[in-house]
Amino acid sequence: MAGKYLIAGLGNIGAEYVETRHNVGFMVLDFLAEESGTVFNIDRLGYIAELSYRGSKLLLLKPSTYMNLSGKAVDYWVKKENIPIENLLVICDDLAIPFGSVRMRRKGSSGGHNGLENINQILGTSDYSRIRVGIGNDFQRGGQIDYVLGKIVGEEKEKLPAVLKRAAQGVKDFTFMGADRAMNICNTEPKPPKNNALSDNTLE
Repeated sequence: MAGKYLIAGLGNIGAEYVETRHNVGFMVLDFLAEESGTVFNIDRLGYIAELSYRGSKLLLLKPSTYMNLSGKAVDYWVKKENIPIENLLVICDDLAIPFGSVRMRRKGSSGGHNGLENINQILGTSDYSRIRVGIGNDFQRGGQIDYVLGKIVGEEKEKLPAVLKRAAQGVKDFTFMGADRAMNICNTEPKPPKNNALSDNTLE
């Protein structure tokens, strides 16, 4: 599926938002950039990095518009780079999915996510692919804002690199295989590692 793709990771700019749950879209793009040896540069309405993967050009976008105006940056770069809507992939956090789970969809509603809602409004469509990275919903009633803007810590932080790697692989599969095949892979939960304690302790 060689071509040109816009991969938009959603989040908020500023030091106070670094490593917060709402910024997991930024984190996936940072993982991809570091893995490929590229860097982000400030540009119109966002931070931009470019990489090549199996014959395709991937334009990574971290909007600088803040979450609630993400659509402004996505719309600008879709038009500037003449990206077909089927080659747009948006990455965001999702409260409705357990932490560590990753889900890819070809289209859908915003699910109450302000970034997706703004993108839907400005693009005039929700028919673009997205990867939702689960952040869980372990908060008391009325505590949603503090939770999503809170930092990922403890056991979840230890698991985070594997989660980012899985989402990043979903991005690469999307650009190489197409949405349908990439969804089948991305949405299959990895099997837990087998307990090899017995075999490890067995005498030769």
